[in-house]
Amino acid sequence: MTAPAPMFCVIADDEPRLRQVLVRLMTSDGFTCLEASDGVEALEQLAKVPAALLLSDIRMPRMDGIELLRQARAKYPDLAVILITAVADVELALSCLANGAMDYLTKPFHLEEVLARVGQAMEKRRLILENRDYQTGLERLVAAQARRLEELFLGGVQALVEALEVKDQYTRGHSIRVSQYSSLLAREIGLPESMVRQIELGGQVHDIGKIGVREAVLNKEGPLTDEEYAHIMTHPMLGWQILSPLLGEEPVALSIVRSHHERFDGRGIPDKLAGYDIPMEARIAGVADAFDAMTSGRAYRRGRFMSPDDAIAEITRCSGTQFDPELATAFIHVIRREKLTS
Repeated sequence: MTAPAPMFCVIADDEPRLRQVLVRLMTSDGFTCLEASDGVEALEQLAKVPAALLLSDIRMPRMDGIELLRQARAKYPDLAVILITAVADVELALSCLANGAMDYLTKPFHLEEVLARVGQAMEKRRLILENRDYQTGLERLVAAQARRLEELFLGGVQALVEALEVKDQYTRGHSIRVSQYSSLLAREIGLPESMVRQIELGGQVHDIGKIGVREAVLNKEGPLTDEEYAHIMTHPMLGWQILSPLLGEEPVALSIVRSHHERFDGRGIPDKLAGYDIPMEARIAGVADAFDAMTSGRAYRRGRFMSPDDAIAEITRCSGTQFDPELATAFIHVIRREKLTS
């Protein structure tokens, strides 16, 4: 069986006889003791061992017990400190306790009293350490559970996306590309990573409302009638209604689902928001969505789609009307930098 680790105690007092008495007492109580004649030497001794306890006189040369207490607690926050003085001063005692001492003894003292006070201090130290370890363990457990819940949630969202792609072959890969384009643009304009993560999620699920659109309309070859187009364009509100219970703590993603078809000139859907009343994340996803829609196949276009350069020209033409002009410029810069054009 492995022997328990020694419990170290540093005893600081400029009176050698009293120091020796305390060393014998604390050794009999199971401590391994190191001696110091003043505060400076005590700090040197504390640097040598992982001490659990410091017994220190207050009045000492070079560095007194009050300054020793301040420096020792700053360097070794788990150290239990008991100060000893010949002066019974209430204000001094309160000052010691306020600065982190666990107890305060006045001379002369009985050895039994010292042992009792040390026992109380060590018990308090033990409880503090156990509580901190428990709190740390609890935080790790909560963080692990939160990660697991997020994994399960994202798995459910991904299942919805996959269900949509099975229903509409022309959206296959579209949501992932919109998510990628949106995150590139979000980073380009300097948004924090926490926001980028939510924008990525919003991009993945922005078209989820198409689950509620008739397949005959989704997969119709040739031009859509006005009624069919209006039916398809119900998908932002449908998606918002589907995901609101799931994405209640992801408002950025939800606003992308609802508002990615709003227009900068106020002629979009579903709320006819204009300009900067459209959430930034929705303005970001809107230009990313349009670019991918123009550069990938759709049933109603019978496989025809634009080149990236032509799509950029269209985004430039619609800057300020359909798209936020600043975001349109930044998006074009990103697409060219990433060499996604010819």
